[in-house]
Amino acid sequence: MKCGQFWPEPVIPVQHLSDNGITRIPDRYVKNPADRPGFSNSAASALAADIPVIDMHDLGSDDLSLRRKAVELIGEACREWGFFQVVNHGVRHELMTRARDVWREFFELPLEEKAKLVNSPSSYEGYGSRLGVEEGILLDWCDYFFLNYLPVEMRSENKWPSLPVSCRELVGEYSKELVKLGGKLMKIFSKNLGLDENYLQEAFGGEGMSACMRVNYYPKCPQPDLTLGLSPHSDPGGFTLLLPDEAVSGLQVRRGGRWLTVNPVVNAFVVNLGDQLQVLSNGKYRSVEHRVIVNSMKERVSLAFFYNPRADLLMKPAPPLVSEAAPPLYPAMTFEEYRQHIRTKGPTGKAQVESLIKSSP
Repeated sequence: MKCGQFWPEPVIPVQHLSDNGITRIPDRYVKNPADRPGFSNSAASALAADIPVIDMHDLGSDDLSLRRKAVELIGEACREWGFFQVVNHGVRHELMTRARDVWREFFELPLEEKAKLVNSPSSYEGYGSRLGVEEGILLDWCDYFFLNYLPVEMRSENKWPSLPVSCRELVGEYSKELVKLGGKLMKIFSKNLGLDENYLQEAFGGEGMSACMRVNYYPKCPQPDLTLGLSPHSDPGGFTLLLPDEAVSGLQVRRGGRWLTVNPVVNAFVVNLGDQLQVLSNGKYRSVEHRVIVNSMKERVSLAFFYNPRADLLMKPAPPLVSEAAPPLYPAMTFEEYRQHIRTKGPTGKAQVESLIKSSP
C-alpha cells in the first residue's frame, strides 16, 4: 500500500517493507558511501558515549553544595557536550513506560488503520515516513508520528491516534509533564548563562512557547550498514527531551570526529540542545550533531519531545551576552523561517546553523 500521496513521490512505510521480508533495501534508502554507518550493530556498542548523567533530585536538596553541583554539571554538559541524561526528573516512571508502550501498539496496528492519519508536507502532523519535500532525496529507514502540543491553538487532538484507545489521554498527560520538566531546565540554562532565570523562557514566548512530539519507529533492516534511521542533524529548535528505547541502542552523537553510541540509562531522558539555544547563547551552548543507526534483529521506538520557541518570534543572541569582545554571531530570524530548511531538505548535519555564523569584520 502506498501512503503519503501528497509528497513528491509515493512513499511506502519502511515498516511495511520490513514486515514483508525484503532482503535488500530499495536504492532510495542507500546512503552515499561516506554517510553510511560503516560498522555492524555489534561493533557500534563498543564505541559507547559516556555522556553526563545528572541527578535532578539534587536540585531540590537542602544541601546547598549539592544543588550548586547539579546546576554546574548541567552547565558543563551544555558547554562541552550539548547532550546529557537526567534521572529523578519528576516524571513518573510508570507514565514513561505506558507512553512508550502505547506508541509501540500504535505502530503494530494494520497499515490500513495508520494510513487514515497519513501526513502531508503542509504541517507534517500525523503518520509519515519521510522528512524533506525535495524530489529524489535519499530517505531514512524510519516511520514516525508527529503532533503539535503547544501553543494550544495548534493542538489538534482529533488528529492524534484514536487507537489504541488510551493513546490520546496518555499523549496529553505525558506532554503536560514534559512541559513542566522543560520549564525547570530552562531556568537552569538561563542561570548558567548568567541571565535572569526566566530570560530564555520569555525569549521562547513564555506560556505561548511551542512544543511538539515526534514518535519514531525504526523497523528491522536487512542491510543496516547501508542506511540510517535518521540522518545526521542538529535539532532546529530549543532542546529535545528524548525517551529512548531502553532495550535497543541506536542514538549516536558526533564528538571529536567520531560517532559514539548513547547507551540509555533506565528511566532517564536524554536531553540535547537545539540550534535556537546555540543562537540565543551566542555560541556558549552548542547544539550537537546526532544520528540514528538501525538494527537487523530488533525494531526500536523512541519519543522525541521538542521544546521550542514560538514560531513567529525573532531568535537572536541575547543582548546581555553580546559585547564588543563577544559580538553577535547570528542574525535575527524567526523560528518558522529557520525550520523551513529541514522541512525542505531534510536532515543536513549542522550545515544550517553554521552557515549563519557571521564573518569577523
